[in-house]
Amino acid sequence: MESSAEARITTEPSRIQALEERLRDLEKRLANVEERTPEDRVALVVFSGDLDRVLAAFVIATGAAAMGQQVSMFFTFWGLSVLKQESQLSGKTFFQKMMTVMSPGSSKNLPVSKMNYFGVGAKMLRSMMKEKNVSSLEQMISLARELGVRMIACEMSRDVMGIKESELVAGLECGGVAAFLADSLKSRTNLFI
Repeated sequence: MESSAEARITTEPSRIQALEERLRDLEKRLANVEERTPEDRVALVVFSGDLDRVLAAFVIATGAAAMGQQVSMFFTFWGLSVLKQESQLSGKTFFQKMMTVMSPGSSKNLPVSKMNYFGVGAKMLRSMMKEKNVSSLEQMISLARELGVRMIACEMSRDVMGIKESELVAGLECGGVAAFLADSLKSRTNLFI
């Protein structure tokens, strides 16, 4: 018959082994949770090509970047007009040429979402912003770049709308929805503007 001290000695290694296994399992679970925990990031989809909405997107982006957060902006469809520097017609299909002619040629030509009145609304808004010493959209874009905001032009939208890379401002990334989702899944804040 074993004494209680002998029984403890024989069961101790198995208890230690069981505890070590539980600890390894808990460490794996914790690593999985940490992998899924959002970081101090902000991911924005810029779908709109309206001056007022795009201004709001850049105010949020530059504010978050100034607070030390990593920011990515994914420009798709009408939002691509923000990133244009010039329009080109050569090498495009008929519909792509029509889209080019009917779309703003750069950030300076964006309409406002309400009361645009053939461009007068956008001119009024820009004038009122200047009067109040509010940075222009172009200044905000420049500030966003200085602050390290990642700007991604949607490849699919570019292809559909016939926007060539040479029509866009330099230094942009081009990517698909996977590029946005990679940032979005890690971000604490996700916005669609």
